[in-house]
Amino acid sequence: MKKIGLFFGSFNPIHIGHLILANYILENSDMDELWFVVSPQNPFKDKKSLLNDHNRLDMVQLAVKNYPNMRASNVEFSLPKPSYTIDTLTYLHEKYPDYSFSLIMGEDNLKGLHKWKNSDTLIKNHHIIVYPRVFEGEKKDSEYLQHENISLIKAPVIELSATEIRNMVRDGKNVRPMLPPEVFEYLDGSSFYK
Repeated sequence: MKKIGLFFGSFNPIHIGHLILANYILENSDMDELWFVVSPQNPFKDKKSLLNDHNRLDMVQLAVKNYPNMRASNVEFSLPKPSYTIDTLTYLHEKYPDYSFSLIMGEDNLKGLHKWKNSDTLIKNHHIIVYPRVFEGEKKDSEYLQHENISLIKAPVIELSATEIRNMVRDGKNVRPMLPPEVFEYLDGSSFYK
């Protein structure tokens, strides 16, 4: 059975932190592939700062083109909005019955997992890989970390955010070191985030 890690996100834009993390997970797990699932609309995020779905997908495709075990996925583009992870996983299991899917999420998302649609079913039926994040607020061990389907990995903590990158682009600052070269060229030749 092919093992696929699903890294959901807005990727608005995808940056080197995403790639470092994805590569670390692939190199330190038994996954065959990692898919960046570009989410058209996260129910917890404001859509007004979101670049067009296809532009964000283009950037992810450019970012992963030299990584044979990574791919961009637009699976949520054709599903009802807003996108709920449990619905996407159900769809993927039906479409790829011979694949095993693991969910990849940051430690900050795990703390809010109880707010997700059908979170109990999600945890019961899917392996979840949790990577460390720097986030505001008190840091306590989540009760979820005790669950057999949840694995905390010691991946590098990347203090880089797409929001920060968008703000820097808007302010005319250099973001080249924060982006895969192809993504920088794509943004540099556009009016995105300005």
